[in-house]
This record gives sequence, C-alpha cells and structure tokens, in this order.
Amino acid sequence: MLYVVIALILVALLFDFINGFHDAANSIATVVSTRVLSPGKAVIWAAFFNFVAAFTFGTAVANTVGAGMIDIHIVTFAVVFGGLSGAILWDLITWYFGLPTSSSHALIGGYAGAAVAKAGFAAVIPGGWSKTILFIFLSPLIGLVAGLLLMTAIFWIFRWTPPSRVDRWFRKLQLVSAAFFSLNHGANDAQKTMGIIAGVLFAAGYMEKFFIPFWVILIAHAAIALGTLAGGWRIIHTMGSKITKLQPVSGFAAETGAALALLTATHFGVPVSTTHAITGSIVGVGSTRRVSAVRWGVARQIVWAWVLTIPAAFLIAATTYKLLALAGAH
Repeated sequence: MLYVVIALILVALLFDFINGFHDAANSIATVVSTRVLSPGKAVIWAAFFNFVAAFTFGTAVANTVGAGMIDIHIVTFAVVFGGLSGAILWDLITWYFGLPTSSSHALIGGYAGAAVAKAGFAAVIPGGWSKTILFIFLSPLIGLVAGLLLMTAIFWIFRWTPPSRVDRWFRKLQLVSAAFFSLNHGANDAQKTMGIIAGVLFAAGYMEKFFIPFWVILIAHAAIALGTLAGGWRIIHTMGSKITKLQPVSGFAAETGAALALLTATHFGVPVSTTHAITGSIVGVGSTRRVSAVRWGVARQIVWAWVLTIPAAFLIAATTYKLLALAGAH
C-alpha cells in the first residue's frame, strides 16, 4: 500500500507542477508583455512568491477540496487517480491549444467525475460546490470591476503627470503587483493539491481525521513553484497580448485587481480560478480605454474553454475510473 500512496502523491505533485506550468501565464503575462521583466526573470520572481505563500495563508481551500466537496469516506485510490487524470489531461489539451483555462476547475471537475462514477451523485457535497460555482462568476467579475476601478482611479490621480514619469513609476510598482498576484496564486492553487494528498493519506489510514500536514504544504508549494519556473509560453502570449494591449500602468491595475479577487476567495476557503480572475481584470483594464480595445473574439474563445472545463474533466475522470474498475481497481 505504501508504494501506491507514494505513487498517487507523485501524480498529485505532477498535477501541481502542470498547474504551475499551465498557470504561469496568469502570474507573469502582464509583467512580460509590458517588458518590465524579461521572461526568465519574471518566472523566477513569480515562482519565489508561489513558494513563499506556503507560510502565509493557511489551509482553508485545501480543506474544502479535500473534504468539503466530495464525501471523504468514499474516496479510494482509484477515485484519486481518476480525478487527477481528468485534470492533467484537460490541462495538457488546453495548454497545447494555448487556452488559459482553469486548472482548479479541471481538478474539482475530475475529482467529482471519478467520485460520481464510483458512488453516484450522493458522493457530492452540495455546500462545497455552491461556493465554488458562485465564484466561477464572481472571480472574473471581481477582477473586472477591481481592474476597471483601479485603472480609472489611476487615470484621475495622475491626469496632470507626464506620461513618461507615470510609466517610470509603474514599472517599479508592477514588480509589487506581480509579487502580490503570484503570492495569491500560490496560496489558492497549491492548496488544491494539498487537499488531494491529504485525501490519499486519509484513505490509506495514515490519518485518523482529515487535516493538512505541514510537509504536504511545503511539497505542494514547491511543486507549483517549479511548474511556474518551467513556464507556459503559448498561454502567456494569449494572456499578455491577444486580449488587449498592456502598459506598465495597466499591467499594475490588472494584476492588483486579480490578486484582490483571489485574496477574497482564499479568505473564504473557495478553490477559485486564477485564470478567471486575471482574465476578467485584463478585460476590465482594457475597457477603460474603449470597448473595442478588448479583442472580444479571443475573450469569447476563452469563455467557451471555461464553460467546458468542469464537464470535460468530469467525463475524462469518470471514464478513467470505470476503466480502472473494469481492471479490478476500485
């Protein structure tokens, strides 16, 4: 059994790594597209704050994912493997096509798909899902409104300041906003993997009650930080330049607005999408110039990818679990 537990933990960390790889664009696309940092320096900056988040935000999201969305008592090794498979495959498919979808929603969709394939919809805990579904709509909306208001306030405050001086100031401030966003990205996203690993330990009988050990916190943050270091350049191009053109001042507003959305969700223990938050914020910032400044065709493709993420990961995971069941693994 020990080898199976170790193997599943490694698969969970692989998902965490791919999560960082896939979502690196969320952390660094704006700071790279505005040329405040080179891509190499940007990923190091983001990865560092992904890891530092291990010591700052607690484990409320991890507890929601691990025991608040699926009945922990029906979780088996096959359920965990099926859920992770659905999330990993969907992440790789959307990475290949350069679509900034949500690794978070891929994971919860996959986890639910495998659990439902095993025990039916009774395995789902409605309370945990209601908050998550609500924040599917709230996180991009909070990001959009925060980005829009921040950008409007900056325009008003600095309306008499020479543009060259504003640009110089916000090149420095964007380092702070990128760090703030990366800190919140690590805090919310790494916790999802912690919840899965703790679920494996609980299912194996290594824990009498569900909780998140400190060593699990450290390895989850290390894995997502390493994934961010690896980068995800296809998605970075979409996020940084295809939705709208960004300057240092607008990059600062977009990152700060998205970070506020993530901070809100993490505080309430909701596994939210960093992709939704930053995309909504970028759209809000772009809209302050004019509505046509946002490339709505690209935004529409991204929204469709969001809509498909949970059901696609659900179906992949459910199919994987059924194949494992046919092979005798339950």
